[in-house]
Amino acid sequence: MAKKKFQGRALLPGKLEGKALVSTVPFNTSNSYIKNMFGGETETAPCTDAANKDLYQKDLKGAIICTTQTVGSTLGGCVLMGMSDIGVGPQAMLFAWPIDSVSSAGLFMNDIWYDRRIITVDKLGDEFLESVKSGDPIAIYEDGTVEVG
Repeated sequence: MAKKKFQGRALLPGKLEGKALVSTVPFNTSNSYIKNMFGGETETAPCTDAANKDLYQKDLKGAIICTTQTVGSTLGGCVLMGMSDIGVGPQAMLFAWPIDSVSSAGLFMNDIWYDRRIITVDKLGDEFLESVKSGDPIAIYEDGTVEVG
């Protein structure tokens, strides 16, 4: 696979390499972390959103989540902060579309209030999400460049 580069907007910049975890549908933050929020799970973060066929039962802990945007209740931002606090949150959130208010509140508060950065890049475009597959190697750069492959 030839490497493909995408330029996004680095909202919470950082440099990271890892493997992509892709949701081709909007990521429902609250539904995805139910077991962690209410079951006390702190070792792993199995996705509990059965409606998300891309991620259901996959481990979200330390993931580089690639999605269109997040959906769900306004609790979603708090969920991202809480998952980061217990050590099972994602390392990065990469959005094909402009960031949504559900996730942006939690991601920015987590970074500013608690000094826990979840690298965040948005506006990567639909081609990004069409090109990246779960398990693909991915590199994120400070300027918002994302390299797949």
